[in-house]
Amino acid sequence: MDTVAKAQQSHSLELQFGADAIRKPDGKDDEAQAAGSLAQRIGALDWFDVEQGLNAYGCAMLSNLLGAEECDALTALYPREALFRSRVVMARHGFGRGEYKYFAYPLPPLIADLRTALYPCLAPVANRWNEVMGIDVRYPAMHAEFIERCHAAGQTRPTPLMLQYAIDDYNCLHQDLYGEHVFPLQVAILLSEPGADFTGGEFVMTEQRPRMQSRTEVVPLGKGDAVVFAVHHRPVQGTRGPYRVNLRHGVSRLRSGQRHTLGVIFHDAT
Repeated sequence: MDTVAKAQQSHSLELQFGADAIRKPDGKDDEAQAAGSLAQRIGALDWFDVEQGLNAYGCAMLSNLLGAEECDALTALYPREALFRSRVVMARHGFGRGEYKYFAYPLPPLIADLRTALYPCLAPVANRWNEVMGIDVRYPAMHAEFIERCHAAGQTRPTPLMLQYAIDDYNCLHQDLYGEHVFPLQVAILLSEPGADFTGGEFVMTEQRPRMQSRTEVVPLGKGDAVVFAVHHRPVQGTRGPYRVNLRHGVSRLRSGQRHTLGVIFHDAT
């Protein structure tokens, strides 16, 4: 495993949340406890149902993936510039309005744990999709192995990001492709409370099928809910066999308040 991947696994809780958060008085490691709890939560999800949603619509909800306190703790990281490798103001690039920041390695513990725990549940789906679509690429069982593949190809920059939207901000329809190696599924987690923190700002997907008009999907997320969705394309069964459809995702215009989202992308960037 290369040094960057090792750094991700040995991330410092002190760097992210302060020295007083490293250990409880009884000596138990908070980080290990939190990782165990998160892994149990993820393992308890109905992954058969998730795959059925992905196969039918290209997306599926993971309800209550994070608790309110976890969402608030992640949102509180946004002003801490030392945790991020870059900031993107969307209007400057024609991406929409609002901004987002890519986290630097080592990732904050909760984000690294999300990547590590979600990936093994999604890799079998990704492999089945590629088999159906006639794509030779197969994904290893563990995320660390896939990251090694990315880094060996020069994709060494971490891609998990946090997005911040204010009134009238939006995100144009897009795909998160960062290099040769692309994991075909990603996860977005809403960190704010609809109706209380903001209005508008719905997660939106479009699906383009050959010789057909585009289909739109709006996913009604609550605080702590996640959506797993196709990055680029997915297989659809037609009358003459399976074919690929192209997907894009974005966020509709925010009508009021402020909205934060965590994006968990499993491949790294060049």
